[in-house]
Amino acid sequence: MTFYDHIQKYKWDNITNEIYSKTTEDVRMALDKPKRDLEDFKALLSPSAEKFIEDMAQEAKQLTIERFGNVIQLYIPLYLSNYCNNACIYCGFSNRNKIERKILSLEEIEQEIKVIKRLGYKHILLVSGEAPNKSNADYYRKVINFIKKDFSQIALEVQPLDTYEYAMLKDEKLDYVCIYQETYNEKNYATYHIAGKKRDFRYRLETPDRIGEAGIHKIGIGALLGLEDWRTDAFFTAVHLKYLEKKYWKTRYSISLPRLRPVVGGYKPNSPVSDKNLVQLICAYRLLDKDVEISLSTRESSEFRDNVFPLGITSMSAGSSTEPGGYANTSARLEQFEINDCRTPEEFVVSLKSRGYEAVWKDWDVWM
Repeated sequence: MTFYDHIQKYKWDNITNEIYSKTTEDVRMALDKPKRDLEDFKALLSPSAEKFIEDMAQEAKQLTIERFGNVIQLYIPLYLSNYCNNACIYCGFSNRNKIERKILSLEEIEQEIKVIKRLGYKHILLVSGEAPNKSNADYYRKVINFIKKDFSQIALEVQPLDTYEYAMLKDEKLDYVCIYQETYNEKNYATYHIAGKKRDFRYRLETPDRIGEAGIHKIGIGALLGLEDWRTDAFFTAVHLKYLEKKYWKTRYSISLPRLRPVVGGYKPNSPVSDKNLVQLICAYRLLDKDVEISLSTRESSEFRDNVFPLGITSMSAGSSTEPGGYANTSARLEQFEINDCRTPEEFVVSLKSRGYEAVWKDWDVWM
C-alpha cells in the first residue's frame, strides 16, 4: 500500500468542512493536550484558533528550543536547469513561458560552487525544472559526484524519479530529497498542471514512498500555499507526514511552507495566505510534531522571516538565486520566481545573532 491508497479514506470537502466547523472549545482541548493527533491539528488550523495564536506561538517556540536549540541550519539552492516539459500555470519555468532556457555544464557548476563555498555553505539543494530529456538521473549523478567533496549535505529538488534511481543517487552521497505535491486536491490538481508528466497526480504523490524505499536519509514534503485552501492542504500534508513517519521510521522529515510569489506569466493565487495565516500554520505544525524540521525560504520578506523563525523554523536559506548560473553571473535573468529576502548570508547571520540564535553551516555528516 502506498500513500495514495492511504488517503482514499479522506475526502477533501469533508476535511474542509470539519476544519471550519471546529469550535473555540475544540481549540482549547487541543492546546491542553501534551500530545496532539490529526483531529487536534484540524482545530489548530481552524479559524477558531486565530484568537489563540499567541498561546500557540509561545508553546511552539518552547518546543522548538527544547528539540533543536537556538540554532538555524543554513542551506543554499543551486539551480541546475530551467528547462521544463511541464506546463504549470503558477511557475516561471513552465514550457508555455517564452524565456531563455539553460542547463549548467560541469564547468559552469564549478564556477557556481566557487561562489557558494566563499559564502560558507556546506549544505546545498540542487534544483531543476522537470525535463528528463535534458536533466535526468544520470545528469544528477554526475553533478553529485562532481560536488560531493565540497558539501556535507546534498539535497535534491527535481522531477520525481523511480526507486532504483534514488538508490543510485544515494550511493553517490545524496542525503535528502524534497518533493512537493503542490496541492493534495486531486479533483483540481490537473487544472494547475495542464501538460507534462506532472499531471500524473498519483505518480507524484507516491514519490516519497519511492524515496523511503530507496533508504534516502531525509525526505521533505509540502504544499504550494495559495493554490487551494491552505488549511485543507496543510491537513493533508500532515496526514502524509504521519504516514511516512510510521512506515519509514528511520528517516528524518522536513516540511516546507512556500507561498506563491510573482512569476513570469503573472499567475495570481486562488487562495491567498496572509502573514497571520502562515504564523498559525507554522505553530500548528510544531504543536503537532515536535521532531519535524520546518524550512522557510527567501520567498518571504526579511522582516517576516526574522519575526517568525523562532516559532518552529529549523532551516533557512540566505543569499539565494533561483536561476541557473545566478551566483557566478548575477546579470542573468532566468529565475523561477522573485526572491523576497535579498540579504546576503553575512547580513542574515548578523540578524540571527542579534536575536540570540546561531547559524549552523554544517550540521553533521550522514556517515556518522
